[in-house]
Amino acid sequence: MMFTQKVKPLPWMEQNTKTGNKMTHMTLSRTKKGFTLIEMIIVFVLIGILVGLGIPHFKYSTWRAKEAVLKEDLFSLRMLINQYYTDKGKYPATLHTLVDEEYLRTIPIDPMTDSSETWIEVQQTPTDEDLIQGFEIGIVDVLSGSNKKALDGTLYNTW
Repeated sequence: MMFTQKVKPLPWMEQNTKTGNKMTHMTLSRTKKGFTLIEMIIVFVLIGILVGLGIPHFKYSTWRAKEAVLKEDLFSLRMLINQYYTDKGKYPATLHTLVDEEYLRTIPIDPMTDSSETWIEVQQTPTDEDLIQGFEIGIVDVLSGSNKKALDGTLYNTW
């Protein structure tokens, strides 16, 4: 004699506990609405991980932008000082000389101090012979007026 296992009825073929009727596929899907707690936790954990990765990058993005502007301004000012020296044979007395001689429209704003008056002008060091000849001292370099530290650990006024 051969025995066969009794086949278990599929969930949508069993009787409904409310009505006693056999369940159809539609009534089963209607009873399962929304998300489970595990699904919600997984979604929130993934969102938390993505936010956690993005916050440090966003936090320093404004500082990186200010540093980029400062580097560009310093490069431009130094290039204009060298152009002035090439054209006139002497360094400009101040940054305002570059504006007066139309090498610049205006003195750029230092992004770290938010002022155009805080640039540190590095004067050239004359020799004894230059002082005897009535040598005019000019600026050879420009530095930021900020005493804050950059993201790489150096001071802005040493760039």
